Amino acid sequence: MRLPVGAARSCTLPSASKHLELTLHSSTSHLSMRLLNTKFPAITHSQPLNNHYSLLVLCSLTTNSIKLGKKWMEYQGINNWEGLLDPLDDNMRSEILRYGQFVEAAYRSFDFNPSSPTYATSKFPRNSLFAKTGIGETGYRMTKNLRATSGLQLPRWIDRAPSWVSTQSSWIGFVAVCQDKDEIARLGRRDVVIAYRGTATCLEWLENLRATLTCLPFGEGNVGRSSNGPMVESGFLSLYTSSTATYPSLQTSVREEIGRVLEMYGDEPVSFTITGHSLGAALATLTAYDIKSTFENAAMVTAISFGGPRVGTEASDASWTTVGPRYSE
Repeated sequence: MRLPVGAARSCTLPSASKHLELTLHSSTSHLSMRLLNTKFPAITHSQPLNNHYSLLVLCSLTTNSIKLGKKWMEYQGINNWEGLLDPLDDNMRSEILRYGQFVEAAYRSFDFNPSSPTYATSKFPRNSLFAKTGIGETGYRMTKNLRATSGLQLPRWIDRAPSWVSTQSSWIGFVAVCQDKDEIARLGRRDVVIAYRGTATCLEWLENLRATLTCLPFGEGNVGRSSNGPMVESGFLSLYTSSTATYPSLQTSVREEIGRVLEMYGDEPVSFTITGHSLGAALATLTAYDIKSTFENAAMVTAISFGGPRVGTEASDASWTTVGPRYSE
């Protein structure tokens, strides 16, 4: 049966990487998947998606271990997923759900309890995070924890507020590198995953509301911060590029780890897959663009985002405005 075509439209950053977005439709309780800036068939899930954590339900579905082999680049979007989306290819579905499980692990690892002494950090150590979050054997090994930092200037009176209100830097996700030989053979390459959770802390919510556009300070098409270059919402960019005296920016951490991975495995087929939900989807878009713009030898960079907000404009069009994170409906 042919699925109906959706009419969702989105602006994206120019030619950064291959980007596949899964949108949770709060108004229709549907799950749809589309290519950014491209019409795509809506896919109705059999169960209502009633809340922010619907992704976790979807990604608990059983996935099949299909050997991708030499076709791996097609499933990473080298041909814009031509022939794989309408109808949805079984292998493609399996890969999407597999990456969603990494996002689920990021959610399950985060300490949401504001009264906890470990609030806004990962509850689990790197070497046991996948096991403790219950997502099963992945064949990947975590290599780096990642933190996002708010760049908001807090008023002095905030010192008298509960500590959770002023938590400026929080654990946001991780980098994991495929190390299992059988999984590498199945995937056809060594895959590197960067996974981000969604909004959790007070300052992250405030950053989400900073919807004014600002020039993207990295990547092609923005030489000299031209007004014709791509622009992004300032809150998302702040969480990606801000740092403190204690913690480097998310951007710096990602660049350092990607550089290390390329130095170790640059002589073999490598893919970088960045995935996230909600705020994490926005950060995944920025991360994918940054990696592709920074590392000339990062051949295959793919973003698979879930329930992502509108992040920015195309280089040739910086005209749209919004009063907050704008989710596709």
